[in-house]
Amino acid sequence: MSSERSEIGERSDRSAPKIGGLWRDIRDALKGTAHDYTQGPIGRAILLLAVPMVIEMMMESVFAVVDIFFVGRLGAAAVATVGLTESLMIVLYTIAFGLSIGATATVARRIGEKDADGAASAAVQVLALGALLSGVIGIVGAIFAPELLALMGADVDVIAVGTPFARISLAGSSTAFLIFLVNAVFRGAGDPAVAMRVLILGNGLNIVLDPLLIFGWGPFPELGLAGAAIATTIGRGTGFLYALWLLSRGTGHLSVRREHLRLEPTTMLAIGKLSGWGTLQVALSSMSWIGLVRVTSMFGATALAGYTISIRVLLFALMPAFGIGAAAATMVGQSLGAGLPDRAEQSVWTAARINVVVLSLTGALFLVFAPTIIGWFTKDAAVAAVGVYGLRAMSLGFPLYAFGMVLEQAFNGAGDTRTPSWINFGVFWILQIPLAWILATRTEFAERGVFLAVPIAYSSLAIISLVLFRRGAWKAKLV
Repeated sequence: MSSERSEIGERSDRSAPKIGGLWRDIRDALKGTAHDYTQGPIGRAILLLAVPMVIEMMMESVFAVVDIFFVGRLGAAAVATVGLTESLMIVLYTIAFGLSIGATATVARRIGEKDADGAASAAVQVLALGALLSGVIGIVGAIFAPELLALMGADVDVIAVGTPFARISLAGSSTAFLIFLVNAVFRGAGDPAVAMRVLILGNGLNIVLDPLLIFGWGPFPELGLAGAAIATTIGRGTGFLYALWLLSRGTGHLSVRREHLRLEPTTMLAIGKLSGWGTLQVALSSMSWIGLVRVTSMFGATALAGYTISIRVLLFALMPAFGIGAAAATMVGQSLGAGLPDRAEQSVWTAARINVVVLSLTGALFLVFAPTIIGWFTKDAAVAAVGVYGLRAMSLGFPLYAFGMVLEQAFNGAGDTRTPSWINFGVFWILQIPLAWILATRTEFAERGVFLAVPIAYSSLAIISLVLFRRGAWKAKLV
């Protein structure tokens, strides 16, 4: 029966008439036009999902970029503090990302099965679990903020300047955690335009409040670095409350009603089990950045500030790629839920081709305009030199970054979170961190060796993912 449905799905995809043009599809994507992603042309489905997802992912990164833009006026110690604090928050983000993988896969599978109540119940369980975990982690992090900064290699000046920022950021980190989870639910349901609007609101507030609270413009107090943390927390918190309101009203594919507001241990356990490997997978990847920060911190605040700026720019540039990968994950989950594995696979190849083109062009721009881009964030010539080198070195691997991101998200969308976990372990911990340390401490590259290890690791990830994806075991994964 599954094979027959796959053949029907493929025939409908080939024979479906072209609906409107590119700009019409983009307009529909931004409006959040209702669409059945298990039917019709795959290219249009990817576009409808990817456009708002790309904007959403870019909005997520804008929080960090805006903070660095304004904080950069406060000096290298302030920038270094932001970089170290973000590295500490990786622990919280790791759990959020892991849960979001389980949330997206489960909700997408239920939507593909036409089980709207099951999707709504899964959303409630994920948010309840996320609120508990993020609350505990945020409290512990806020209490031990100075000790954690010291553990990350911060010197006395950075600890003195950065402790208030770190305390506020860690205490308010639940807002980042929960907004990411609720948006993962929207993405899995096929409502990415809703998630996009949530982050546009949060970012708008952060952009307005950042200079007001950092520099004390108008009637606002001059809070310096701490003002950046307060602005971000307010922006994210407001966005999350807006998302809850939207859930209660109902979106295109998902509506949480009163009867869904109950804890279901069985559902929570299933999502937790799926998310356990997802959390490990993200931990292996994101915690490796902590290792890179630790190696870079050996070369002082200037090297660390240059690293922080270049990584922020890099991650911002990768957001469109993450968005397209997330679109592939939703397509895979919903297609498998509908019994259309061949459509799921074709969606991945389509998304991968788009991603390679987009990120290759981005990499080319970075190679040419790196000095200008880094110059937006710092006027310190030494810091800028590190940042420019880092941005150019890491952008060399962009085409393979793009390919690997889509493949890993495809595994996750199918509910196969174990395979990417093993890939990440080998690529980031067996290869990237030791290589970065060797290049930085045993060669003349010094801190530049850290940047060179990144494209080598991500290119290896793409090649390994391709080999395992072609085997097709992910198609049989149950969620």
